[in-house]
Amino acid sequence: MKYDVVEVSEEDLKTFSAVQMQILRTAQKGKDELIHKMEKEFALFKKLVYTDDMKESSLLEQKKAELQAEYEYQLAIIVEQYHYGMELSEPLIPTNPDASKVGYMVDYSLPYSDRYNIVRDYYLSIPDPTERMNLYSNDQVAKDYLSSYYRPLFNVLYSYSI
Repeated sequence: MKYDVVEVSEEDLKTFSAVQMQILRTAQKGKDELIHKMEKEFALFKKLVYTDDMKESSLLEQKKAELQAEYEYQLAIIVEQYHYGMELSEPLIPTNPDASKVGYMVDYSLPYSDRYNIVRDYYLSIPDPTERMNLYSNDQVAKDYLSSYYRPLFNVLYSYSI
């Protein structure tokens, strides 16, 4: 992934913790979504202007300036949130106090599919299948963190244990 939401050197990227990388990825994703939304909205507006045979009017430039101003405003918010998150070096505070004691990153701002992948990858890194299943079965943080995804992951991990 290309990171251009803020200026970050390759050396700095290598020193980022998992939490800091997640903060950076979230900010970059927000910026990329803003650009996509702006381009999509402008393309639709352009079609409307061309359909109305008004391509010589100043409406396109006005709309582009309006979208650019909104983009800069929203990007400033994303960058500010990035800097604030980096100062804290923590994602959202987890609801479970034991979350800091597990071997995987607990970030409740992530979608469940990403949470599932993080927990799955962590448990699949445990080579002993019996130990893996014992640890996962007793992991209350995973039950809370994954919610309805806990059982399907249990089945996946069990299938690797047979």
